[in-house]
Amino acid sequence: MGLQRVARWAVPLVGVALLASGCSGEGKRLAMPDPASEQGTHVLSLWQGAWIATLITGGVVWGLIFYVVIRFRRRSDDEIPVQTRYNLPLEIFYTIAPVIMVVVFFDHTVTTQNDVLRDDKAPDNIVEVTGQQWSWTFDYGLGDMDNSADDNRYDDKYAYSSYVHDGGTGAYIPELWLPVNETTRFNLHSPDVIHDFGVPSFLMKMDVVPGRVNHYVITPTRTGTFKGKCYELCGVYHSRMLFTVKVVSQDDYEAHLQDLQDAGLTTELPLLGGADAYTQEGLESGSVEGAK
Repeated sequence: MGLQRVARWAVPLVGVALLASGCSGEGKRLAMPDPASEQGTHVLSLWQGAWIATLITGGVVWGLIFYVVIRFRRRSDDEIPVQTRYNLPLEIFYTIAPVIMVVVFFDHTVTTQNDVLRDDKAPDNIVEVTGQQWSWTFDYGLGDMDNSADDNRYDDKYAYSSYVHDGGTGAYIPELWLPVNETTRFNLHSPDVIHDFGVPSFLMKMDVVPGRVNHYVITPTRTGTFKGKCYELCGVYHSRMLFTVKVVSQDDYEAHLQDLQDAGLTTELPLLGGADAYTQEGLESGSVEGAK
């Protein structure tokens, strides 16, 4: 009677939960954001595939558990079931099967990682991104791009002859502008501590490590305004490490660069922190943030 009562309530509740989750786009994506980049679609496919495999595996395991509980339940107080010391075929199966599953999951993960991080072609644009305590600076190149300058990211050669920039402060959240359907490479710099540059809607993020120039490419697939942030606890004011992403048409992107140029925010070399890094708003002139 107890099992029947549980089944009577469990089946309808599970059905309602599945129907409710499928009514929204987020439910179909299993709580993953709607990807706004080509790279994000690979991550979403891996996420959905992993959930499907997990649900199938869980269903099989729970099904076997309930089957054993019902099929081999004690029917009499005097009944003693047959005692099995071992079952070699079954033991071989539940040893090999998980190993095969892990190998398959690993293969799909590595394949997705390679697809997401593929950066073997010249991008349409290169943006130098600097994460510093406690905001971001974005340097956009002007004029023709020399992709070969990015072959060595640790020398003094950069892809453009001049740059315009937009940097945040404690009172201003910077904006990162990107042209839609064009591939942009981010070169990530930090003059102080480890940060993590990411945009949830792109389903991509990467560590920004002092002394190392990490990089990845993004191809936005739709226009709109998105939120970006630092995913690494980088200090007291980590919560201020925010930025706004605006994906626009190519004409609007070029107009924005012109606006920055007209505002006098131009440099020959990108601002990569150090003496060029913004200090926390409110500090007295000449003071060092964090010093006692």
